[in-house]
Amino acid sequence: MELDKDNFYQSGPSFLTALDWSNSNHRRSIAASLVQGVYAMERDRRQNRHGGPYAMAPPWWQFFNFNLVEILFDKHDVSIFGAVFEYTAYSHAVVCYSGSQSPPPRYVVAVRGTILNAGIREEDSKLNLHCVLNNLDRSTRFATALAAAARWSAAAGIWLAGHSLGSAIALLVGRKMIKQYGIHLETYLFNPPFPSPPIGRLSNETLKFGFRLAGNLATAALATALKVENKEKDHFRVLSRWIPYLFVNPWDPICSEYLGYFEQREKMGMIGRIAMKHSIGSIVGKTMMGKEDDCEAAHLIPCGYLSINSGSGYRSFMEAHGIRQWWSPDLELRYQLHRYNSFK
Repeated sequence: MELDKDNFYQSGPSFLTALDWSNSNHRRSIAASLVQGVYAMERDRRQNRHGGPYAMAPPWWQFFNFNLVEILFDKHDVSIFGAVFEYTAYSHAVVCYSGSQSPPPRYVVAVRGTILNAGIREEDSKLNLHCVLNNLDRSTRFATALAAAARWSAAAGIWLAGHSLGSAIALLVGRKMIKQYGIHLETYLFNPPFPSPPIGRLSNETLKFGFRLAGNLATAALATALKVENKEKDHFRVLSRWIPYLFVNPWDPICSEYLGYFEQREKMGMIGRIAMKHSIGSIVGKTMMGKEDDCEAAHLIPCGYLSINSGSGYRSFMEAHGIRQWWSPDLELRYQLHRYNSFK
């Protein structure tokens, strides 16, 4: 029988009955569950599942002792695209985890990805296009999520979490919080979009390297020729203390190229150093259209802690791109830490 994806007790991590906030698997599973709670809230709204035994969303946060303190609505289609959750046991947990490098969050701003239902998919699809065109920061969803993060960040201990399109929004919010307020937020990005041909899906390693090398050479050459590198401040250095967590499935063409982005830039010396900060679109926007920050390639980041799903046998794109994989007790992960300073 197919599981009900909105039913926490059927498809959620209900096995996490004893939370350990110093356990990275628990932290990942909880962040993903809160994002799933946003998906479930929107489907509750669409299907009129209100209150009592009808609403499917509340267990996704209540099971982990979170309260819903704010709902984020899209101004165009009135859909629920995000939420702010408060950890009710925060004061007690702070005492228990005093001095720990992994304290629990006080608040979590969670943002869902695309929903392909009538009445929602039109706006979600438009925002996916904005993501590809690198102007998602002009959307009202980004502005709403940024305002919420800024509002709740007055209290210490806030996380950002998102899946797919939602992770692109969370990434933009995290960048802006650093640049505008100097605040580094712990950030969980599940299947974050990397607008690029899915080169990582090629089986021939030589061909794969050749495509990436050609792309980096073209980008670096254009940036050098137009003197973009000399004109602008190094935004990578501004962001270099922020290390978001990226959860990537190599079988998912939407996010898989993050693997190549981090791995290849370490092998290409100065070419990689220049290319890793730019896209062709961002260079054109900065030089020919006279724009600066608005044309940064927001998906290109200096640092990242990658958790890579090493499992195989994914039957479909939706399975490889889905959020449920990230709380599976059988998840096989390998890890890569990439820092900007290592490319000196």
